[in-house]
Amino acid sequence: MTIRAVLWDVDDTIFDYARADHVGMSAHLTAEGLVDGFDSVDQALRRWRELTAIHWRIFEAGGVDFQEQRRERVRDFLALPGLTAAEADDWFERYVSHYEAAWELFPDTVPVLDLLADDYRHGILSNSSLHNQERKLRVLGVRDRFEAVLCAAELGVAKPAPEAFHAACTALDLRPGEVAYVGDQPDIDARGAVEAGLRGIWLDRAGTGGRPELHRITDLRQLPALLGGHTRFGAPSTFG
Repeated sequence: MTIRAVLWDVDDTIFDYARADHVGMSAHLTAEGLVDGFDSVDQALRRWRELTAIHWRIFEAGGVDFQEQRRERVRDFLALPGLTAAEADDWFERYVSHYEAAWELFPDTVPVLDLLADDYRHGILSNSSLHNQERKLRVLGVRDRFEAVLCAAELGVAKPAPEAFHAACTALDLRPGEVAYVGDQPDIDARGAVEAGLRGIWLDRAGTGGRPELHRITDLRQLPALLGGHTRFGAPSTFG
């Protein structure tokens, strides 16, 4: 079936989330006077990311809403379980101000969107909230590149659930087999897309390798050739 549209993940796919998170949290810890509470900034960042993963899984499972998972992250990170909702929200907003100051797209994002613009429709499917990702895409100057932006917080279901991918296909009025999904997570993104009937593509920027059953690229500049049929979707990619 001919690919007519590309669905994109956002964080660590088209947007350099890891860098923004590192720079932003480093600045935030310094401003809050918290650096001395950890062995190093890197150790603090590792703890923050561990807690992010833990609380995100709880959110994805429907255990808490989007805002509450943020508050619980802050309480655990500061080891202050009694922190009020308002105090946790204020702390997180101060972090966000540093994080947003470091926002950048990956260098290959806009050139590849330009290359694909005439031949494919584009949408976003993210395991975040619409408020966050709509604003991010607008600030970064690429919101108008995407017909639809769908996020787990509003859908009530998150990748890799097939329902999330199918909702995005429905928004584009296309069958799953007509849609490719590009994301940085091999299981949540690429495998999840394949199991939902889409053409899943793993963007392995770190060159981790492995997972020969998945289509893998290491740079978005490899995507046009893959979509154009120079590498068969019926066999794993040999890129990278």
